[in-house]
Amino acid sequence: MTLIVDAHDLALTYPGPPIVNAVVNAHVTVADGEYVAVTGRSGAGKSSLLSVLGGLERPTGGQYLLQGIDMIACSEGDRASVRGELIGFVFQSFLLDDRLSATQNVARGLLYRGGRGDPTERSRAALDRVGLLHRSEADAGELSGGERQRVAIARALVHQPKLLLADEPTGSLDSATSALVLDILDDLHAAGLTIVCVTHSDEVARRAQRRLVVSDGRVEPSPSHLT
Repeated sequence: MTLIVDAHDLALTYPGPPIVNAVVNAHVTVADGEYVAVTGRSGAGKSSLLSVLGGLERPTGGQYLLQGIDMIACSEGDRASVRGELIGFVFQSFLLDDRLSATQNVARGLLYRGGRGDPTERSRAALDRVGLLHRSEADAGELSGGERQRVAIARALVHQPKLLLADEPTGSLDSATSALVLDILDDLHAAGLTIVCVTHSDEVARRAQRRLVVSDGRVEPSPSHLT
């Protein structure tokens, strides 16, 4: 079994005042091709854990290897390079520029990444993968919430990451649109992409193979498949 994420005794503490222990002695392993849901109450530390796993924040303690790379030993610049190479991010708030077309928004996922091929064609291919090629020239501000989230997923995929980190990807969507987005994540997982998804929803968590429950910054793993 090849591990994409191999983290032990992770800690993330904000000095304050007051001192906030956002992640406490967390143990997280995610195998290549696995789909893991991260659940827990609001304020439990789910998003903080995802920020650490995504290399957005440096842990204040513990060990973290991302596909064998020591993310704690990396410099800020090296961590950003690894993040840009290996990870795709999807957020609840989409983070699109409404003045740009869907294609231009997706192409922003290539700004700090190399790779062969024309950026426009790569962006259109990513939009096609999420069923939005027909909306490729529409401005993001003209798109529905579900379409905007699919553009955000395409942006996360355009550089062909090894790991997709999704933070409440259906949190601002209605049930029908949520189901469409979840079907896309299922298809991506079936194609071999490793996914870690933070969610409040049991329906979303049931799509995953395994659930990690976060409580007061601590991770309580459950090895069984969710049904």
